[in-house]
Amino acid sequence: MAGPNTFISFGNYLNVLTDSLFWNAFLNTLYYTAFSLPFSIGLSMFFAVMLNSVTKGRTFFRVVYYLPVITSIVAVSVIWKWIYHPRVGLINSFLSILNITGPEWLGEYRGIFEIFSGKNLPYLLKGPSLALLSLAAMSVWKSLGYDVLIFLTGLQSIPQTYYEAAKLDGAGSWKTFRHVTLPLLSPTTFYVFIMSTISSFQVFAPVWLMTGPPAGGPLDSTNVVVFYLYEKAFQFFKFGAASATAFILFSVLLVLTAIQKRYSERKVFYG
Repeated sequence: MAGPNTFISFGNYLNVLTDSLFWNAFLNTLYYTAFSLPFSIGLSMFFAVMLNSVTKGRTFFRVVYYLPVITSIVAVSVIWKWIYHPRVGLINSFLSILNITGPEWLGEYRGIFEIFSGKNLPYLLKGPSLALLSLAAMSVWKSLGYDVLIFLTGLQSIPQTYYEAAKLDGAGSWKTFRHVTLPLLSPTTFYVFIMSTISSFQVFAPVWLMTGPPAGGPLDSTNVVVFYLYEKAFQFFKFGAASATAFILFSVLLVLTAIQKRYSERKVFYG
């Protein structure tokens, strides 16, 4: 065993990168991001467009959308844990009215593709667990208001002359949105895309608050990279491995951001 003053070079990185639990957490993080990112951007853009068309009560709706953002993540997690409760939760209670037996939203470790197929699929083909997708759905709702306000700001900065010109050319609502709104909103979309990706990779609180004890369950199906880091540092006191995990996460985010900036920014219209 290495002593406190022993230099172990890249030993901590090697230990993390050869740990199956790390790769499970990394895969769960990718699943979480792949699910939450399109829904977060798509829904927030949709509600922002709807809100931008409202002439009365816009300030009221802004406040309503933003309330979940400023609400404590602890309070939100407790409420959603009750909503997902398999017996007395709001979702399953509603499903029972329709004579549908609801699943154990936070207790289902099987992947969604495995559930739908009814077969025992290989590990990489099982897909994200229902418990992980339940956490992602809550997180999309929690952060929706922030993205809505960002998109709304971008929409209100678009000069009306573009819409007037499109109307004179006979463009309908869909063509106007596709050829006018989307291109001129691309800088805002690019910003939200980058920030949402970084935020998704850093998810921790819902895992800690909603999937325990032990947190990260069931069967590590909701264990993500930041929670893996937390366990290494504050439960097993392996601070070297935790620091290595943090640097690996930083490196992954740096590479992803560089790739997004290189390829996505080409489609950004700064007009």
